[in-house]
Order: sequence, then C-alpha cells, then structure tokens
Amino acid sequence: MGAKRAEAAALEQRIAVLQSELSQCKAQAGHRESLNHWVKASVVLLILVLGYMAGTYHGAIKHTVVNLVPGLGVANPVSQIDAAEEAYEKGRFPLALKLVQPLADQGNARAQSLLGLMYYHGRGMKQNDAAAAKWFQLAADQDDARAQFNLGVMHAEGQGVPQDYVQAIKWYRLAAEQGEARAMFNVGVSYAEGQGTDQNYILAYMWFNLAAPRFLPSEADRRRIAIHNRDLTASRMSREQIAEAQRLAREWRPRVSGAVAVTPAG
Repeated sequence: MGAKRAEAAALEQRIAVLQSELSQCKAQAGHRESLNHWVKASVVLLILVLGYMAGTYHGAIKHTVVNLVPGLGVANPVSQIDAAEEAYEKGRFPLALKLVQPLADQGNARAQSLLGLMYYHGRGMKQNDAAAAKWFQLAADQDDARAQFNLGVMHAEGQGVPQDYVQAIKWYRLAAEQGEARAMFNVGVSYAEGQGTDQNYILAYMWFNLAAPRFLPSEADRRRIAIHNRDLTASRMSREQIAEAQRLAREWRPRVSGAVAVTPAG
C-alpha cells in the first residue's frame, strides 16, 4: 500500500513539473513547433499515466489532468461545437459565435458549417452570402453533408457564388450520397427537370423515393411533396422504368463520412 502511495505521489509530482514546463513553453511564443511537439509528448505521457494508475489512487491524478488539459489547448472540440450548436438553436447567437469562430478557424468542419449558416441567415453577425459560401465551401471540402447541401443551394440560387446548376447538383449529390434528405430531394428535382444534368426520370424517381422516408416527423410537408413528386414522375415512366428505379432505391446504401453538421439552410 505504501509503495502505491509513493508511486502516485511521484506521478503527481511529474504532472506538476509538466505544468510548469508548459508555462515556460507558452512564454516562448516564437517556438511554436517545439511547443506542439512537447504538447503531443505530454498528452501521450498523461494517457500512459491514467492507463497505468487505473486503480485506487488514480482519482487525484485524473483531477490534475483535467486541470492541465485546457492549458494544453486540447480540450474536446466536439463538446465545444455541441455547445455552439445548442446556443445557436436556442437563439443565443453571440455565444454561438464566440464558441464556433475559433473552431472554424482551426478547421473543424461542423464549426465551419455552423458559421456558414450564421452568415447565411445573418444570426450573430451581418448577413453575408459571400462569407456563408466561403465557410460552407471549407466544410463541404471536408465532406460535411449539410455544408455540401447548403453550398448546392447557394450555387442554384446564385447566392455568394455565380449561379451554376452543374455545381449545384454536384454538391447536392455528394450530400445525398450520405443520406441527407433535402439533398436527395433536390437531386431528384435536378434529374426530373434536367437542371445541371441530363433529364433522367429513373434517377429522379429513385431519389424522391429515397428522400421521402428520411424527412423527420416535423418535416411532414416535405415528405408529402417528395411522395407527390415521385408519383408525378412515375406518371411519365413505363412499368419497366419504375421497376428499375425501385430496384436502384432498394440497393442504394449511404456513403459513410466522419463529418456531421447542423441543420441546413433554407
């Protein structure tokens, strides 16, 4: 028992030393690369400490680590973006902006998508289509489905970017492939009308059919419109074409992406 206490005390002392060294490294602003290297090494060490001390005396060390991690600049980014999205949904736009801007600047796709949405609607800042398109583009390039959908909307409407239906369906399709219902619906519209692509009723039917059940219960009107458009498209198709569209819908599987974002514009 005494040996374990001594070991825990030694580890706590080591963490205290790391805290002191961190303060010194931060003071050397010109040595960013060495600071990053040290931070990574420290995090690895702390993970090993927690893994090794997952027993009677790990509580005090865990408390010390919790206090140390914010200083390292490695606080959980998912928690911060969740807080930003919650603030946005509750209409607390200044707080949402304060939380989301640093994450967006660091390249967090969800944060970039949310910041684009705030610029799109003018919530928390002056409405700015060009800025919205910029942030949607950054997030869309990281395969964020909501940003891809929103960027498609902006290209279709010529908001913040030149109107371009080819670009619109490109981004709609990328989002649709991940199961984004609004993007699926808009891909269906594009194929039904031949907007930005060749007219194709089979693919239009397929995407309308896929979109309808994916709308949330609160989006019942969109579900009804998707079904109406599917049936209207079917009226222009042969039985064989409908069967082919239904087969494609049955065999369709979403493309998996690591990026998740917030409610789309519009």
